Amino acid sequence: MEKHHKTGDIVYIFSFCQYNTLLDTDALIRGFRPYAKTLPAPVSFSLHHPDQPGESGDSIQLPPIPQGLSVIPQGDLCIYKQDQYNPLKMNPISPEKPLACWKGSDRFEEEVVSTLTVILKTAGCTWNRCRMCSYRNVRFSTAGEEQSNDLILGQLRWVKANQRLDTVDMVKIYTSGSFFDPREVPPEAFEETARLFSGKVVIAETRPEHVDRDRVAGFISHLDSARWETPLYVAIGLETTNDFIREKCIDKGFSMAQFQSAAGEASRGGAGIKAYLLMKPPFLTESEAISDMKSSIQAIAGTVDMISMNPCTVQRNTDVERFWKQGAYRPPYLWSVLEVLRDSPVYVGCDPVGGGHARGPHNCGTCDYDIVKGIRDYSLSGDHALLDSLFHTSCHCKNEWETVLSLEKPYCMPLTR
Repeated sequence: MEKHHKTGDIVYIFSFCQYNTLLDTDALIRGFRPYAKTLPAPVSFSLHHPDQPGESGDSIQLPPIPQGLSVIPQGDLCIYKQDQYNPLKMNPISPEKPLACWKGSDRFEEEVVSTLTVILKTAGCTWNRCRMCSYRNVRFSTAGEEQSNDLILGQLRWVKANQRLDTVDMVKIYTSGSFFDPREVPPEAFEETARLFSGKVVIAETRPEHVDRDRVAGFISHLDSARWETPLYVAIGLETTNDFIREKCIDKGFSMAQFQSAAGEASRGGAGIKAYLLMKPPFLTESEAISDMKSSIQAIAGTVDMISMNPCTVQRNTDVERFWKQGAYRPPYLWSVLEVLRDSPVYVGCDPVGGGHARGPHNCGTCDYDIVKGIRDYSLSGDHALLDSLFHTSCHCKNEWETVLSLEKPYCMPLTR
């Protein structure tokens, strides 16, 4: 069996010479970093590896191959070729299935509503530089607009076929970048998304430069069933109201003024505004991170409809992960998260993703579970008394946290892991 590759084919190369047996395809994709290489033409490879058990020259029976990939072992290399318009880059995810999709609950207008969260795989973020974001690693790397449109429509069909939308009140839409960027979400897929979730409250995330009142109004026209006063909320990762921190610590690429302009555009298009804040980006001490969140919440409390605070997590293949592995970054303490939420003048939602683990917000490991659960319970109930009760939990690591707040300096951090 041979495969012929014409000039210009892009392949991914993984070494498996350190293994005695051929690993399954999924494990290889997960375990090795791809390197792109352009092959001269024509080139052919046989399914052959002399180092495998058996007589020299025995052919190898390949394991099942994820849709969209062709696989050719050769010597001590395993070459993965992207098929035309293949949406896969590293993750062996079917092109018909979103990156993630799950049901949950959220607090909305003083009530708990059922929610569906959908993360669509798209052509990717045009900015693609935020230090903490791993979505830049999952995108349709070869698809043009027509193919991107079809691939997104395929994901929407999967949602319709696999989720009971009649049981959902709210849908939260995320993409590999910005939902309102027409280069990322073409018009047909954009309108079909609105029609699919008609009658729901939709929260859709985007960067501010892509917010246009006409595009917002057009989406609402396909979405609105008169069930909700405000059926669409445009969500923007503001992260902080401090332009210096947003630029230098996060590399977000926009200013507070641009956020305010986008909020105005969304409002004139008929949408509400949700702001995401990021607690403890790199280069801030624990104390600085708390102060930044408190001042940011104070600054936007009267100007946006919803605020969600995300404690920073260490996502793979990001600058933050590199700093973390070097011992130069620690996610925030759960005590710090409680301190900010307790002091907030308005309700701030918070889901401490990865809470209690080294890559997420954590304390000592003993008190983490109860605090993470309590924060999530508060995010549904809005009960400040619960936060006070959690904050007064007795644990030895609270003294450690207080010491870090008083002693940690920008030139010697983090003091703990």
